[in-house]
Amino acid sequence: MIADVLRLFPDITSRDFRILTGIEVGMQDHEWVPFDELVKYTRIDQQNLAYLLGELIEKELVVATTQPYEGYRLYFNGYDALAINALVKRGSICALGDEIGVGKESVVHEGMKEPELPIGDPETVIVKFHREGRTSFKDVKRLRGHLVNREHFSWIYAARLAAGREYEVISRLYPDISIPKPIDSNRHAIVMEPAKGELLFKVRLQDPEIFFDMIIEQIEKIYCHNVIHADLSAYNVFVNPEGVQIIDWPQYVTLSHPHAEEFLRRDISNIAAHFKKKYNLKRDVDALYEQIISSTDNIKD
Repeated sequence: MIADVLRLFPDITSRDFRILTGIEVGMQDHEWVPFDELVKYTRIDQQNLAYLLGELIEKELVVATTQPYEGYRLYFNGYDALAINALVKRGSICALGDEIGVGKESVVHEGMKEPELPIGDPETVIVKFHREGRTSFKDVKRLRGHLVNREHFSWIYAARLAAGREYEVISRLYPDISIPKPIDSNRHAIVMEPAKGELLFKVRLQDPEIFFDMIIEQIEKIYCHNVIHADLSAYNVFVNPEGVQIIDWPQYVTLSHPHAEEFLRRDISNIAAHFKKKYNLKRDVDALYEQIISSTDNIKD
């Protein structure tokens, strides 16, 4: 858990981080990173390295095996520590606070970032840690198109690739699309501004038709950027007096995806179903779909 990492963080030394990085690099090619490989990477003598690895194991940042050879790999806590350290060094966060959200494939914490100018108070940010590798590797590869052709991968790279995909697309869409401003990303972590308002499924709207139209407008604008969210629902749309914001993008697809039509229809259907159930607002999903795909003349490269 992130809370455990934060408790340990002040005591993690630069040599510890060098060892953690060495294991991270080695996990590209090994399920268990051989001790001899770590000696070469870290340039720490065998006796000291063995001692330091023992401490990292006690802190539950690293796990070891002796069969079929002496090898090591990271716990999620160790990977969290590497990402947090990089984000702190880059000035993207200066503090990390409470967990404010958790899902099947991510955990979200509130954080703080120093202001851009040397005056003023720290700014509130959101730090999202991807957790894709905690599910079955086979299921992750089946559900994630960016992983299916990779013969060797670990949970580290499942989470890292998901975060990279999400950060890439939100950086491309912002500010044209109404999403929280992306700030930085490292490994499996993304830093962004907090979303404004409340999640759609939690609120009772006074003007549901207006907000429904706003969401459909965003779906159309996203489509014109050659993107389909592919996992849109009342659980990842924020509403506020100024409008809506859409979050959670790791499953996005482009219009060239073989199931793009299916995903677009599902996004529209999920939103329409929510408004019909909660507000008895009835809209024709097929008509909305045709409206959106008719905007192909406005698609951006």
